[in-house]
Amino acid sequence: MLSVVENCFSPRTAAFFDLDKTVIAKSSTLTFSKSFYQGGLINRRAVLRTAYAQFVFLAGGADHDQMERMREYLSALCKGWNVQQVKEIVAETLHDLIDPIIYDEAATLIEEHHTAGRDVVIVSTSGAEVVEPIGELLGADRVVATRMVVGDDGCFTGEVEYYAYGPTKAEAVKALAVSEGYDLSRCYAYSDSATDVPMLESVGHPHAVNPDRALRREATLREWPILVFNRPVRLKQRLPAFSMPPRPALVAAAAVGAAAVTAGLVWYASRRRTAGATLPA
Repeated sequence: MLSVVENCFSPRTAAFFDLDKTVIAKSSTLTFSKSFYQGGLINRRAVLRTAYAQFVFLAGGADHDQMERMREYLSALCKGWNVQQVKEIVAETLHDLIDPIIYDEAATLIEEHHTAGRDVVIVSTSGAEVVEPIGELLGADRVVATRMVVGDDGCFTGEVEYYAYGPTKAEAVKALAVSEGYDLSRCYAYSDSATDVPMLESVGHPHAVNPDRALRREATLREWPILVFNRPVRLKQRLPAFSMPPRPALVAAAAVGAAAVTAGLVWYASRRRTAGATLPA
């Protein structure tokens, strides 16, 4: 463990975690489909379709194009949703839906990185309304997530403000390194998907977690560690040492991180919006 003097003079470090199938066992966005149905946001047909999408996602059978089609569908689906209602539904069902599917191995890693003095950053393609509360639950210091455009009426317009996907994740990591003073050569990153190779290769300690075939092949070629997480467990069933910061502290941290990333990548968001790109909230 570093001494106080070493901590004072050493560059800051962080551990960057993808969310779906890396920290939690399912797709964070699709997991809330039943809750959105009960809240009147979607119909039964949409629930069945998202259930199928969840199955394909878990089976690892969705390629890049299929994932894009799923996101386009979900983005169109959420157009017109009241943002405050979405946040309330997520808050009400978060512990019931997400707590049981958090990987014990991931929670342990988060705890170990915090103990070592590293920030923990969740970097996810899912929408901020879903990812930020999950980040709070996990005790993350910062959250980078996709942000949808919200109209004057407080509802999603269906357009994308910031798209946290593929190379954009790597750019977000680099932007945070500049704003927060992280030494990326000493930072860690974890993901299950080959689409996150740019993020993984941007740090000194990349790890493939439950990797898809393409990422497993890439990790083997590059001799990256391959981890298998298969023990979902409720956080309260783990060691009592696992601590979560109060909500105001995390929200403030997430806001700072998001501001830094958005400032550095506004050109990308504009390009995606112009191209009519879509993504689920």
